[in-house]
Amino acid sequence: MNFIEDLKWRGALNQVTDEAGLLEAMADGKIGAYVGTDPTADSLHLGHLIPFMVLKRFQNAGGKAVIIVGGATGAIGDPRPTTERQLLTPEQLAENEKGITVQVTKLFGDDDTRIVNNNDWLGKLTLTDFLRDYGKLFSINVMLKKDVVASRLETGISFTEFTYQVLQGIDFHELWRREDVKLQIGGSDQWGNITSGIDLIHSLEGNDAKAFGLTIPLMTDSTGKKFGKSEGNAIWLDPKKTSPYTFYQFWLNQSDADVVKYLKYFTFLSVDEIETLAKAVETNPGERLAQRRLAQEVTKFVHGQAAVEDAEKLSAALFSGDVATLSAAQIGDAFGGVPSFDTPNEIKNVVDFLVEGGVEPSKRQAREDVTNGAITINGEKVTDVAAEVDPSTHYDGQFVLVRRGKKKYFLGKVK
Repeated sequence: MNFIEDLKWRGALNQVTDEAGLLEAMADGKIGAYVGTDPTADSLHLGHLIPFMVLKRFQNAGGKAVIIVGGATGAIGDPRPTTERQLLTPEQLAENEKGITVQVTKLFGDDDTRIVNNNDWLGKLTLTDFLRDYGKLFSINVMLKKDVVASRLETGISFTEFTYQVLQGIDFHELWRREDVKLQIGGSDQWGNITSGIDLIHSLEGNDAKAFGLTIPLMTDSTGKKFGKSEGNAIWLDPKKTSPYTFYQFWLNQSDADVVKYLKYFTFLSVDEIETLAKAVETNPGERLAQRRLAQEVTKFVHGQAAVEDAEKLSAALFSGDVATLSAAQIGDAFGGVPSFDTPNEIKNVVDFLVEGGVEPSKRQAREDVTNGAITINGEKVTDVAAEVDPSTHYDGQFVLVRRGKKKYFLGKVK
């Protein structure tokens, strides 16, 4: 399949301005495509990964990948459907630019990849140049009809946000001129801004200038929830904000209704491999082969193979209950979401420890559970009510991990 056919099969194509023209331009030689991202945070999240996956497929099809880290547009903020963004300080922007640049470099590598900052050209524009050279080429009537602008007219939109689409159009033209970028890729809500950029290129370079736009469908899960959210929290690509284990688990826990769609979109597996996994979902869903392969592939793409191996080692240890050999970092990562309590760094009787930590409601219940073998501490079963808990013996003296019954965990944080 060619680039467009592959996107269609994977459910990754919403609109394209000129399908035949784009494929012809790709066949004529190596052209560039770009995705822009503003440094509104110091890390990308899964929502950002959606257009980057299409850009990576374009690169794999023989094109050049260009990424704009929007130092200039990030200082302004793109219009949101509801309220205006809070402006960031220059120091915040600079720090965010560094983090995002590291991440996209890791995703795309150095070959056939260019990472640029639009402050290199937009930052040099004077107000007079902006109005004379570009403002004259944009119609207010047309700009008002763009989806995001139209949605904000009732609640209000500042002139700063209103002009964002002009700046995005300038970006496209600059990359067209500097990097032979012929294609801009974005989300479905970017269609108006992308076509504005194409119109600007035609105004400045002539109607025969080749420039194309491609947008991606809004991605939701089987329940209609916007993809990339986990209990209301973003899944970040920065391993310090979302650990590789948590990242791996996010994909491993996808439902049968969603896993094949995500395999198509977020992996580079072949059609045959994905169809084989799709059959496994139908015939043997309990084995969750598709989910595991999805978790392996996306985690490897973002964090590398070593992160996959670490995540699977940790998952196996948790499944078997063999947690005694885990590191303090792994315990903090894997059990960060379980009920926790603070405990002093002193030796205590196990019954007192369980009651004071809120693991047991009373000493009577604590003694009963210990005697019955229902209590495991740091991976070792405790059956003697006279036993003592020493917080310094495991996990670098940072944690005490308690399991009551087969699945109920509690994490003591040593103070």
